[in-house]
This record gives sequence, structure tokens and C-alpha cells, in this order.
Amino acid sequence: MTSRFTLSILIDGILGKIFFVIGFVCLFVLLLIMLFLFKEGVPIFKNVSVGDFVFGARWYPTSEIPQFGIFPLIVASLLITILASVISVPLSLAIAVYLSNIAAPATREIIKPMIELIASLPSVIISFFGMVVIAPFLQEKFDLDTGLNLFNASLMLAFMAVPTIASISEDALSSVPVSLKEASYALGANRWQTIMYITIPAALSGIWAAIILGISRVIGETMVVLMVAGGAAVVPQSIFDPVRPLTSNIAAEMAEAPFQSLHYHALFAIGIMLFVITFIFNILADYLSNKYKFKS
Repeated sequence: MTSRFTLSILIDGILGKIFFVIGFVCLFVLLLIMLFLFKEGVPIFKNVSVGDFVFGARWYPTSEIPQFGIFPLIVASLLITILASVISVPLSLAIAVYLSNIAAPATREIIKPMIELIASLPSVIISFFGMVVIAPFLQEKFDLDTGLNLFNASLMLAFMAVPTIASISEDALSSVPVSLKEASYALGANRWQTIMYITIPAALSGIWAAIILGISRVIGETMVVLMVAGGAAVVPQSIFDPVRPLTSNIAAEMAEAPFQSLHYHALFAIGIMLFVITFIFNILADYLSNKYKFKS
């Protein structure tokens, strides 16, 4: 018995050190990526002020007098993120509530893997569907000049975010102690009252984390917005206007930018902007997860 106990302590110590090394390596790699981004992106600000870069309304990097204003790109990214979130979050939470509290076990075992399977679809396939099916439909039904626009991109990104938000939210809702639900029923609450006032508030930490992760995927997605957003670097006047988000701008122009040119450094500066936005979302996710963490 003593030897087994000693062996268990030894294994725990070894595994702890292995996980520490893995975590440290991940942190070190992230630091290197951040340093590389800033090294390649900061030089643009020797020629363009931060204010002109962030709030400039014109992006013409190859004109005779280059202009590096990314405000239309930021607006496009934010609008697509907001619209995709408005579509995906309510749908995902409805799916999660149904699977965790209403669906029969057999139904849940079928539907949940099918939803999670959507997350494995390559983004280029979803983008292709948006181009050849959704774009012509929108163009015909709404009499548009093009179906490749902000709304189309938001629909496709919402479709991609649903599996992440729904799956993690369902896990959070299912982990709520049964005793809480039974106490609610014992006090006379019905199923929907229990879901709304007991189950969801108790699972808010996981739900918020799911929402932030889903939104983070929307912000960082490149292929969808590159193929179906339209590619116009202008501030949209409606949800049916073509746009060019930050990620698609990097993907579309990096291969054409001469090495170490102003255009090259400007694209890396856009990468810095995306890094900052993602970092803020991660901080927000951690804050909300801790704020609404269930305490028994």
C-alpha cells in the first residue's frame, strides 16, 4: 500500500512538471508571436500617425500617395461581429436549453453530436455555400447589386459560431446541480420558471464563456469574410453593402505587399489591432466567468 501511494505521488509530480512545461512553452510561443507582430507592425507609425491609421477613412496602400486608414475595416469587423452575434447567440442558447432541460436523452444523444459536427466543417466549404447559394438568393430576393455583402458574411459566421456556443452552453446548463432544480420544483415552480430563474443564472459563467469564445471565432475568421463579404474597403450604409473586415484585408493583400514596405508594415499593424481586440475579449471572458461563477 505504501509503495503504491509513493508511486502515485511520484506520477503526480512528474505529470505536474510536464503540464507546467507545456503551459510555459505555449506562453513563450505567444510572446514570440506578439513580439514579431509589434516588430513588423510598429514601423508604419514612423510615417503614419496612430490616429490617422486607426481613424482614417481611406485605404489605398498602392496609390501614388499611399493612404493607410483602417477605420472602414474596423467598422466592418465590428458590424459583422455584432450582427452574427445577434443571430447566433439566441439560437445557440435556445438549442442549449432544449438539449439540457427538455429533450429526451435519446434525442440529445443524436442532436448534440450533429451540432458539434458542424464545427468540423472547413470554413472554405461554408464560404462556398455562401457564394453559390446564399448570395444569389439575397441578390434576387432583395434586388441587390451583389449578394456578397455584410449580411451574407454575418449569416455564415453565425452558422459557424452556433456549434461552439450551443455545445459549451449545453455543458454548462447540464452541470447545474439537480438539487437546485428539485428545490425549485418543490417550491411550486414549473419547468420554464426553473429554467429561467434557477438553471440559467446558475450556469451564467459557462454561458458567458461560450458566448465570448463564439464571438472570438467570428472576429478571427478569415476565409468566410474574404469570400462572401464583398471586399469593399468603405464604411457600409446598410447591412446589404459589401465590406472588407480586418482579417480579409490581411489575407487579400499580404501576398502583394513588397517585403518591408509601408504596405507590408501596415498589414502587420492590422494584425496588432486584431491581437488587441482578441486580448480584450479574452479578458472580458475571464471577468464574466469569474463574476457569474456559481458558488454552492
